[in-house]
Order: sequence, then C-alpha cells, then structure tokens
Amino acid sequence: MSYSSKDFGRTRPVLGVAIPDKLAHHDVEHSAPDAQFSEQRKHPVFVVDLPSQVLSMTIGMLAPRQTTNRHRHTYETMIYILEGEGFTRIEDRKVPWRAGDAIYIPVWAWHQHACEGDSSCRYIACENAPMLQNLGIALREEG
Repeated sequence: MSYSSKDFGRTRPVLGVAIPDKLAHHDVEHSAPDAQFSEQRKHPVFVVDLPSQVLSMTIGMLAPRQTTNRHRHTYETMIYILEGEGFTRIEDRKVPWRAGDAIYIPVWAWHQHACEGDSSCRYIACENAPMLQNLGIALREEG
C-alpha cells in the first residue's frame, strides 16, 4: 500500500509481519552473473535475489591485476573481502585490503577496486540501494 501526507493519522499502532514466499537464494555464484551490471563494472557480479526493500547484496569477482571502472553512488556500501588482495581508491585515498578485511565506501565518493597479484579476488558488497531506489533518490555515475 502507498501512503501520502494525508494518511499520517492512519499509522497503525501494531506491527504486522509479512513473510514473503522467497526467503532464500540458493547457489548464488552458480547462477548467471547480472549481465548489465557486470558489463558496467567490467567484472562478474552476482546479484543476490531476495525481497529486501532496504538492503542489497552482491558477490563480485576480479581477475588478477583487474581494475573496475571508477564510479560513485548515493548509497552506502560495505564490502567484505572473501579472497585475494588488492586496494580500493576512495577519492584520493588508496585503501589496501586482503581476504578477511572489510571496507566502507561513503555516499557519493568516487571509488575504484583493483585486484593485485596473481590470484583472483572475490568479495561481498552490502548496500542500502533498494531503500534509496524506493524513495526515488538512488543515483549511480560511472567516471
């Protein structure tokens, strides 16, 4: 249901639970990567397909010595490194990382990820993009 300002007085006093049909996305990395998003990012990105209206999760992979496009967005991102080592350039700061590390990407900060060495890199990214998309204020820009 959609509400407007005239409905403020209709706010419910009791919270209800809505359990969606889909509660799991099995074998995420065995499904096909998201073609459009992977093309924009220039590396495979697997989008976790769950009904969250606030958070999103993706799994990304970088080949050895691969670098992503420079980009920015209006949503926050936290990234957990599963495999490999490299760095993320956030604005003018170089932030090194390796498996087991987590990094934070601030809102609207230009950033770019790079995998260093001879091994590939794999990460999980969690973002509040769906919340901002639902509010109509999510933006992403490629640099």
